[in-house]
Parts: sequence; structure tokens; C-alpha cells
Amino acid sequence: MRRLRKRILHTIRAEDGVASLEFVLAIPVILAVFMASMESGVLMTRFIMLEQSVDMVMRNLRLGQYPNPDADLLKDEICSRTVIMNDCKQAISIEMMPISTTAWNMPGNNMGCVDREDNVQPALTFDPGAAHEIMLVRVCVVQDAVFPTTGIGLKLPKDGQGGYGLVAMSAFVNEP
Repeated sequence: MRRLRKRILHTIRAEDGVASLEFVLAIPVILAVFMASMESGVLMTRFIMLEQSVDMVMRNLRLGQYPNPDADLLKDEICSRTVIMNDCKQAISIEMMPISTTAWNMPGNNMGCVDREDNVQPALTFDPGAAHEIMLVRVCVVQDAVFPTTGIGLKLPKDGQGGYGLVAMSAFVNEP
């Protein structure tokens, strides 16, 4: 009986494996922080690249470099400038509309993004407008989260296939 008690006390006092226990307890937290920071970095990079490409394309549009703009041309131009977007040409939607300067009616906040589950493009207004009109352009690109089940990827509003929508807006005045 003494031997058994002595052995149990020795086992309880032993410090073998203490470092591995700390490692097992700490590594999930460290990995979660790493994955969340990676996801937020990719999200911000995608958003900044989308904003920059929309601004560049709208500048070229204002300067008259696209004489007869249509949605497909603008999609191609925006997607060619965003190098970090996955499958951009199938996941992008563009809405362009004139803003009335008499009533100042602004469109609602809900931008129609591509429904990748049913492969449906939303019915959006694309009106290049006339001279001296104020134009509002909204672009939505649906992208998949890198780590959808951790950190910021878990909190993002997603579509049926787990993608989140990045929306960029720009406004300009049509030159005569």
C-alpha cells in the first residue's frame, strides 16, 4: 500500500510534459489570432484593389477613353486591374445610374451581387447617362473567405456558397 501511495505522489509531483501541456492549450488561440489577421488582411487588400480599379476605370470613362461603355467592357477593365480577385469576371456586377439633381433621389443601400449558387446575375440598372449628368457607379464582387470558420471570416455576411460581397462606389459627372 505504501508503494502505491508513494508512486501516486511521485506521479503527481512529476513535471514531465508540462511544456507540451502549455503548447496544447496555447496553440489554438495563437492559430485563431493568426487566421483572423490573415483573413482581415486579405479582405482589406481585396477591397483596396477593387476601390482602386473602380477609380481608375471611372477616370478613364470620364476622360472619354471608352466611347460606348457597356457593362461587359467595364467588368473586363475592372477585373483586369484587380489581380487578387478569384474568378472576378463571373463574380462581378456593375450598376450605373444617373442621379437627379432636382430631387436628389439616391438609390437604396442594397447592392445586388452575383448569386453564385444559381449562377444568376442580378437585374441592375446600367445607364451611361447624358452630358452634364451626375453618375453613380456601384460595383460588387463576391469572394470566398480564406478561413471561413474562424475570426473575421466567421462574422462576414455570406451568400449560399460562403462568399462575401465587396462593394465599391464611385460618382462622376459626364463631360459634354
